Amino acid sequence: MVDERQKQKLVGRVAFATHIVSAAWVLVLAGIIFVDVCGRYFFGLPLLGATEIIKNSVVSITFLQLPLAIYRGGMIRTTLIYDLVNADWQRILRTLTNFMGLLFFLGTAFSAWGPALEALGVSEYEGEGALRVPTYPVRFLVVITSLFAAYVYFYLTYLDWTGRLDAHEEEIVGV
Repeated sequence: MVDERQKQKLVGRVAFATHIVSAAWVLVLAGIIFVDVCGRYFFGLPLLGATEIIKNSVVSITFLQLPLAIYRGGMIRTTLIYDLVNADWQRILRTLTNFMGLLFFLGTAFSAWGPALEALGVSEYEGEGALRVPTYPVRFLVVITSLFAAYVYFYLTYLDWTGRLDAHEEEIVGV
């Protein structure tokens, strides 16, 4: 059975891996954009399908970066009320915001599931002509990363209420 410290490392590593994939994806997109712009400027020939690839990739990159941002506490927050209350109320506020994040990403996953299945079933594509980009991988990626993001919110709440959140904060530096 996996002990708690190993579980923390595993969650952190999966979140970090999704971030690395998104960073590599950004580099690939930069190359595609470079080739497209150079082709248009020097030869009057754009890279076919570049627009469709970029359009679908932006959503994927964003969702791949979310789990690590949540895990590291990098989501946007305001401390106006948080700094005015004692430690018990701070925990309650963290729990409330984690619960809202969990519900948001569960809702996102639930609402994206049907369109993902439909896109797979009808072989939905973006673009016409030389390059048609399938949309179902992006749609399933949104479902999977939303579920993982919801789990990260749940896991952070668990760590907070079991008194392990401080150890988590030390751990994320070395993810």
